[in-house]
Amino acid sequence: MTVNYLAFAIPAFFIFVFIEFKIAQHQKKSKIFKYESTVANFSVGIAERLLNLFIAASFYQVYNWVYVHYAIFDISTKWYVWILLLFSTDLVWYWYHRLGHEINFLWAAHIVHHQSEEFNLSAAARITTIQAIFRNVFWCILPLVGFHPNMIITILLAHGAYSFFTHTQLIGKLGWLENILITPSLHGVHHASDEKYLDKNYGDVFVFWDKLFGTFQAEEEPPQYGLTHPIKSYSFLWQHFHYYLEIGEAYKRANGFKAKWNAIFGSPALMDQNIRPVLEERYFQNKKQHVAKPKFKTYLNIQLIVVVAMLTCATLFYSYLTPFNKGSILIFILVTLINIGALLEQRRWIYYLECFRLILIFAVFFYTFNLVEFLIFPVIILIALERTFSLRKLYMKHVFEHVKAG
Repeated sequence: MTVNYLAFAIPAFFIFVFIEFKIAQHQKKSKIFKYESTVANFSVGIAERLLNLFIAASFYQVYNWVYVHYAIFDISTKWYVWILLLFSTDLVWYWYHRLGHEINFLWAAHIVHHQSEEFNLSAAARITTIQAIFRNVFWCILPLVGFHPNMIITILLAHGAYSFFTHTQLIGKLGWLENILITPSLHGVHHASDEKYLDKNYGDVFVFWDKLFGTFQAEEEPPQYGLTHPIKSYSFLWQHFHYYLEIGEAYKRANGFKAKWNAIFGSPALMDQNIRPVLEERYFQNKKQHVAKPKFKTYLNIQLIVVVAMLTCATLFYSYLTPFNKGSILIFILVTLINIGALLEQRRWIYYLECFRLILIFAVFFYTFNLVEFLIFPVIILIALERTFSLRKLYMKHVFEHVKAG
């Protein structure tokens, strides 16, 4: 039986976050975690892992195609080549990462990683599938040069694992290592919104590239994490797409070819900061954030546990799932993640999303057992219950009463 053992990285991620949280509590630093932000971080990471299930294999296929047809050099697989590949991978990452901060349409994918105002291991999960696609385009340089795709995939796994552990405040400065490696302190600078820390420390493993290209900055004052203009929302959809909407609005407002070009390919630093407040009001994202109360957290946590369990099992047994199973899991998890964001935001339309999710579950069940014609019955029952017991009012009472404006 062939299974995907990378699935175990998913529960491992949550175990490491839990360990970090318990250590932070012991050190009386639990304020580095905020429930709503941590849940939002998890949601972004779950969506990326889920969507990557459908496209991750294609990354290797693209590398292999480039390697077979266009490799410039025939590079061996001797032991010292692994060291060369590690440095090459980090150099490509540096420029992908730097351009991701300097070009609007790339920043639109990367900005999600910087939205969290808390800097902990959960923030490492804030990678979107769009960002994953962009960076894999950059990594096509490696097979083009002549590195074997099997080596590239192995190095990328190690590269990603290292960068996960640089997202923590519990490890201070590491002395002489700060002159060689990107440490948590140095990467914390990169996540800062302080003026002196902006656009610094793009490296993922090594500091050489930042020092070589003039973007190195050691930590001096404690950083303030997040965006220079923070978003006011925990909405799953808004976090992913708000900057694309800003680019679209800037493009519409631009006069002339150069201005329109800059709206897409210009620097994020030049983006009109009056655009986001307009869009926040237009899309109802300017509400005051809420603080989750215990019973509300329990309901939300159950949903998180369910989607993490589903994602882990789907990853483990992906090759055995039918297209219908894969599609059903994809839709259910994405709807649940949107639901979780709506719960954090206390959106009053969430009841209808809950109804859709319930009907979706029945639809999958009836389709699986070839009983699709009976799907009408749970729909009728749901309508009857709504008419008889005012389910919407009961739902709003028990979900919304546990959250008050913070």
